[in-house]
Amino acid sequence: MSSTTTGPGPGSGTGTRTGTREARNSPFSGVNAVFIGYELRRRFNRQTTIFTLLLPAVLYLALFRTAPDGATLPHGNFAAWMMSGIAVYGAATAAVSSAATISVEKASGWMRTMALSPLAPPGYLFVKVLSSVLMAAVPVAIVGLLGTFTGVEATATVWVTSLLVAWLGAAVFAALGITLGLALKPETVMHMPGLTMTALAFLGNLFIPLSGTMLEISRYSPMFGVSTLARYSLTEGYSFSGEHSSLAMAVVNTVAWFAAFSFMAVRRFRKSTGRN
Repeated sequence: MSSTTTGPGPGSGTGTRTGTREARNSPFSGVNAVFIGYELRRRFNRQTTIFTLLLPAVLYLALFRTAPDGATLPHGNFAAWMMSGIAVYGAATAAVSSAATISVEKASGWMRTMALSPLAPPGYLFVKVLSSVLMAAVPVAIVGLLGTFTGVEATATVWVTSLLVAWLGAAVFAALGITLGLALKPETVMHMPGLTMTALAFLGNLFIPLSGTMLEISRYSPMFGVSTLARYSLTEGYSFSGEHSSLAMAVVNTVAWFAAFSFMAVRRFRKSTGRN
């Protein structure tokens, strides 16, 4: 009596290859709780945790009192405006730094091994984004906690929406981190996230209230959409200079950058693993 292997598993041969091809028909094949748990354990180490805790906290404490003259907001104070911005920055930096560690897997040959498994590229990248977004919850929580002790005045709606959007918006930058990790060598990529995210934060209106030409340029930057969404319940879309940012355009900005970074990440991943 003979049997035919019809799915992935121990052994080799036509049955195994057929099962692998069938499994790859699902974009999230191979994704399971064990793999997600492994990724999370790798993310939460001493070095990355200290970095994601300290930097946003120091920036918030340094900037939350630097309100421009006559600064007024519909549903809170300047400290709430800065808390939202630093939460976006902290979440984005944590996510991009976490996701960029994929460069180490590429250099070690682990990604070539993954190419032989039933794990499809979308599923592999989904787990990377998910674990990076979960990592981003740490700085958001820290900045929110600091806000409660430093005079942040805002409605309950502002507190919930600003911190929640800042956290979920990290998915945009997790996709960017994967792209950087696959495009650069490990020794290079370890320095890139901090520099890149700080530059994008200044351009995205996170640290200093922008106006005029700089604000117009900022509207097309990756962080502007997420920061505007995070602050919308606080500012109703208005800047301190009275200029207005559309909620719809902020959504378009966020979705467009997420789509662009995700597309680049998938392309780089397929090139790195030799998959079509």
